[in-house]
Parts: sequence; structure tokens; C-alpha cells
Amino acid sequence: MAQGNIVDAGDVLIVGAGLAGLFTALKLSPRPVTVLAGAPIGDGASSAWAQGGIAAAIEPGDTAESHAADTIAAGAGTVDEEAALSIAREAATRIEDLLRLGVPFDRDIEGKLAVGREAAHSHRRIVHVKGDQAGKAIMQALVAAVRACPSIRVMEGLSAYELAIENGRAAGVFARPAHAATAPQPLLIKARAVVLASGGVGQLFAVTTNPTQARGEGVAMAARAGAIIADPEFVQFHPTAIASTRDPAPLVTEALRGEGAILVNKAGQRFMTAIHEDAELGPRDIVARAIFREIASGRGAFLDARAALGTRFADAFPTVYENCRSLGIDPAREPIPVAPAAHYHMGGILVDARGRSTVEGLWACGEVASTGMHGANRLASNSLLEAIVFGARIAADIDGSVPEGRAGHDIAPPVIGSASSPDTPFVDQLRKIMASHVGVERDGSGLAHALTEIARLERAAGPASLFRNIATTAKLIAASAYAREESRGGHYRTDFTEPRAPWRHRTFVTLKEANRIAEAAIAALPAAQKEETQVSA
Repeated sequence: MAQGNIVDAGDVLIVGAGLAGLFTALKLSPRPVTVLAGAPIGDGASSAWAQGGIAAAIEPGDTAESHAADTIAAGAGTVDEEAALSIAREAATRIEDLLRLGVPFDRDIEGKLAVGREAAHSHRRIVHVKGDQAGKAIMQALVAAVRACPSIRVMEGLSAYELAIENGRAAGVFARPAHAATAPQPLLIKARAVVLASGGVGQLFAVTTNPTQARGEGVAMAARAGAIIADPEFVQFHPTAIASTRDPAPLVTEALRGEGAILVNKAGQRFMTAIHEDAELGPRDIVARAIFREIASGRGAFLDARAALGTRFADAFPTVYENCRSLGIDPAREPIPVAPAAHYHMGGILVDARGRSTVEGLWACGEVASTGMHGANRLASNSLLEAIVFGARIAADIDGSVPEGRAGHDIAPPVIGSASSPDTPFVDQLRKIMASHVGVERDGSGLAHALTEIARLERAAGPASLFRNIATTAKLIAASAYAREESRGGHYRTDFTEPRAPWRHRTFVTLKEANRIAEAAIAALPAAQKEETQVSA
């Protein structure tokens, strides 16, 4: 019940209305749940844009152990092997959940689920919907189920910006109208349990496939509350976004390469065969860097599906086809210009096997969380699987550990003010800095420069600005990338081009530790490059 600028959600509050958030809410039914959504549910979530599908070892001859082995191999030495295997073993059960919710996965002529092949998978194990519409179809089914569920209350048009903390425990969030230019009064939404399912970080970079809401604010909220953040330096850049000025950049699903599309340069030369034994189906980080270098060299990069699909393109991959046509490209007749784009964050809030963070009362799932499954480089189509597996686990854990009742009354006031929108020129500046210095290829000098610029923007915005969340997550990524003096998976440093044995482990960092790394990096810059700066606490 609302009282002034306080809303008592009563029991469980889920921040985020993508696949992870909505699936968790449905799994908690009939327990009372409030879902907080910045946009109408079904809009603004990366899940709805997912073109690949969900990985599951359901084909005869395939096994969860094989799926886990492929996940571990793609993760470049830092995957939590127990997490990978346990998630792979739950895949078939979670697919059945989605089928019961009405998701129309593709079937073969015998009526069995059809499975496709994607990069770095040893079997055909990706379940799709109409080729490239899995995310859209899954979200449509979940939204319909949530709308029809009497135990789920949806609060749309509100964005959380700070965790409400009561005696060291998460007890709700402070929120504001998502699209208002000003909001003088913060809104406190109280709850006994908080689940962050707020999405990824793509919009911290100038070129991304992610929606505008994917600014990493959930990671920052948790970090400022003292949570441990895992593997923030590992950002996956999808190799094949359509090269254009559109923001977000339209994605060209990896499934096209699974069906035989090849990568060529302006001269029509196929370049991946000389780089990796699996050519276009090599790990995403290797393909992304190869494309990045072709573009940097002036040779350009194009995905050519003419021989593989030809006139079947529109029917086989309608989303990609329409995106191409809207940009004046006919993919059935000409190669598609492509470029890497920030796509998925392997890092995030550290959670255990039940989805619990290191802050009491706070769970996390989906892209905002780091379960250890992805390591340094996510295997294709594992993200939606991880989201639904952990949604189910969190629901079971909350049911078994959080008694129903009301949140307390000793909640600390917010640190961040909500007087103005975070959509300032600072955001555009930050995105350019991150793309230039914390992108597909990085080096120590560039990362130190990025940390200097992030600190400058933080000071200019002020400590109570909503921009602080965006800058905080950017700092966590850049500082951890600076500290990791090697190349591994999605993290590639031109000054440390090989993996190094001492770094064959995950990163676990707090905001205080990231601040110390940033201060040291800035101090180490040559005087000619250094700006007078101070890292905010």
C-alpha cells in the first residue's frame, strides 16, 4: 500500500522485467511478487532481442556433460565447472517449463524439438523459434503468463537506482519515474527479499546490440551496497552486428554462420579459415577480434549468406532480413557489412548456486549476475538458459528461506539524489571513452586513461547524480581490465597478448578495491598524459 513516497511491496521485489525477472516471478507464484519495470513489460529487455535461442542437450547422442565441456572450453580457463555442469543438467527441465508456458519452439517433421548448431558447440543443441525469433517469442509467452497471474503485481515506468539497506540487509529499492526529466522525491519500495534482474552493460559502449536500459546500473547498486562483483572485465563483443549508425546496432545472429554463411573482406577474401580451425564457428572473442582487425586495416568485413541461404533468407531469418532491408541491404543478393558490438557481460554480481549475492536479502539472476558459468567468454545461447535456471533456483530458495511478512522501518536514506535525469552529455562521453579504451582490444595506458576520464566525469556530475551508477560500473570494468595483465577470452590486451598461468582464475572485486586500482593506474600515468584527478569513493 502506498503511503506518501513509500510503497510497501510486502514480500518479494524483482527489479527487471526481462526473461530472468519474469521467469522468477512466475516460479514464485502463488507467493506475492512485485516486478519493477522501467518500460512496459516485454519492451526494453535484451531477452526479447535474443536471436540465437537456448542451448540444451536434447538431441540423441548429446549429453549435459558434453554441453558443459563445450562451455568450459569456450570460457578460456575460468569457468566454474560445477556451475556449468549443473546448469546444463537442468536445461531440458527448463525447456519443458517454457513449452508449458506456450513458447512455440521450432519442431522437425516428426514433431520433435528442432535443434541448430552455433559456434563452439560440438552438437546441434540450440532450440529456436522461426530461426531468429526465440527471444521475442519467449518474452511474449512470459508476458502473457505474468499478466494473467494474480499473485504478480507489475509496476511499470519506474527505474531503481539504489538499494534500500536496513541493518546491512537489502530491504527494497529507491526508484524514480523512468522517463521524467526531474523527480524531486525518491520513491522507496520496501520488500523482504530483493531480486536484481536488471540486465547488462552494453550501453556503456558506443556500439552495442543492447537496449538503452542496459547501462549496468544493477551492478553498481549492488557494488555500492558492498556486494562482491565477479569478472567485470569480461565483456563479450558480438562479432556480427550490422555496421550502421543505428543505436542500438541490429544483430546478425550467429545461427547464420551455423547455416553456412561466411565472413569475407571487401575483396571477397574469406579470412577466418586462416585464423581458427573452426573458421566462422570459432569462439566469439576470436571472430570478433578478426573482424575488428579487418575493419581497422581498411579491408572491411562482410557476412556473405548468398550461397548458404539465397532466396530462403527472408523465411529462415526474418528478423535479420527485415533489419537489413530497413538499412537498404538485400542479404539474399549482397553481403552484409558487419562490425563487433558490445553484446553480453560475463561478469556481474557474484552469486552462489542458489542465486544469493554477498549482501543479505539480495539475489541476482540473468545478465546482471555472475554465476561462473561463462568464464572469460560465453558460449553461444547459454545466456537464456542460465537466466531461467537461476530464476527457478532463486524462487525455490526464497520460498525455503524468507518468511512472508513486511519489511522493517529502519532503512537508511539514499545517497544518490533523484533530481535530474542520468541522460546527460556525460553518458555520451563515457560511451566513447569505453569504446576507445575498454573495447575489443585494450592496453594498460588506454585503460589508465579511461579511468582518469571516468573519474573526471564523476566529479563533474557530482556525488548525488544518477550518472554515478553508470560511471561506477564502467570503473569496475576498466579497473579489473587494468589489473588483469594478460589476454583471456573476451579480455584482450595488446600489451599482454597471451594468457598467463597466474591469472587462470576468476576476478572478485569490491568497489573499494576497484577505486584503489583506479587510483594506482592514474598515478602511474606519465605526467604528460595525466590530468589532475581524484577517484570518488
